[in-house]
Amino acid sequence: MNFNDLQPKVTEIVKSSLTRDEKLLNICQLLQNNISYYNWVGFYFANHETKTLHLGPYVGAETDHTVIPFGKGICGQVAESNANFVVPDVSAQDNYIACSFTVKSEIVVPLFVNGINIGQIDIDSHVIDPFTEADERFLEFVNQEVAKLF
Repeated sequence: MNFNDLQPKVTEIVKSSLTRDEKLLNICQLLQNNISYYNWVGFYFANHETKTLHLGPYVGAETDHTVIPFGKGICGQVAESNANFVVPDVSAQDNYIACSFTVKSEIVVPLFVNGINIGQIDIDSHVIDPFTEADERFLEFVNQEVAKLF
């Protein structure tokens, strides 16, 4: 299934009668099930008072990284930069928090509500350098839809 086919499915989940966390989990499952190189898909949400990110719904291998300080790792850097971060090869990143030896690449796209970065979608892949500009645009779309839940 390509990104254009997935977009209406994301919108359908957002408009469903499920709880917000159920919707987020369903979006994670939709992406992981339909994009072969999306091996871990999850949301982190910002606590601006403590300058930490907190793990929300996700699918994939269990992670110890349930709280990440702003600035630490790829997710923490996105919390500060407010910009997409594509990492073609995590072994080449100095400020990478290793989740698993199977993770080879990562993409993180911030989630904005009323111009404020409230969190992000984080995707890990077991493939080196799979993410393209099309992934970025698609994940920006996903986050625009998710923003409607807040």
